Amino acid sequence: MPLPGTIHGQSDPFAPTQWSVILAAGRSQANPEVAQAALGQLCQVYWAPLYTFVRCRGSSSHDAQDITQSFFAYLIEHKIYAHADREKGKFRSFLLASIKNFLSDSRDREQALKRGGGREFLPLNEQQAAVAESLFQTHGGSGDGNTEDRIFERSWAEMLVGAGLERVATDYKAEGKSKLFEELKVFLAAGADPLPTYDQLATRLGTPAPTLRSHVTRLRARYREALRAEVRRTVDTESQVDGELHELLRVLTRG
Repeated sequence: MPLPGTIHGQSDPFAPTQWSVILAAGRSQANPEVAQAALGQLCQVYWAPLYTFVRCRGSSSHDAQDITQSFFAYLIEHKIYAHADREKGKFRSFLLASIKNFLSDSRDREQALKRGGGREFLPLNEQQAAVAESLFQTHGGSGDGNTEDRIFERSWAEMLVGAGLERVATDYKAEGKSKLFEELKVFLAAGADPLPTYDQLATRLGTPAPTLRSHVTRLRARYREALRAEVRRTVDTESQVDGELHELLRVLTRG
């Protein structure tokens, strides 16, 4: 059931947030089927961060997949979202607290696992699992509580950035500008390698340097809008978006 403002529906950054839809369902102010659809779409983005968190707790890759799937089934069956604290506002905080409770309650976890890991609610694909495992291998640490939370945050930040890039790439493809996006996307993320100069790109692409500079300016603006739209899906109010973007930058630049 596609919702406004998602990668499955129209990209309206001012549509009601998916998290607010879920919170409204918890207060019996919205259709629970719509809330489940919203939860399912958000969980697709958060599958990898939760998986890396479980892996940091010492689970094998296969067990972490099953536990993560089971956790989502548990959220739906017990309508955990109905108990979310609206004042805290962030879907990320809600999920992290919920999975910690889930992992600490062995009875709930074992019962959820016996029911098949929730695969009907959130289908698991190999690419999704591979990306999540790669994040764990890249950022996995010693397994202490502080490390677990930091790996979850890092995975969240990288998945959010990836979703924002996907939004922009999709838009450029629809406009027949995929090649331009591929050439210029290097300007969206700082890396170890130096950025190409506009003169270098102008020679390779046969486009005047001033024109390329304008393209990069527009690309960066569209990326900021896309990232903002992705963040907005996971908070309750527009005023919380800036705070999450600040947190995103802090996590990505933290050593």
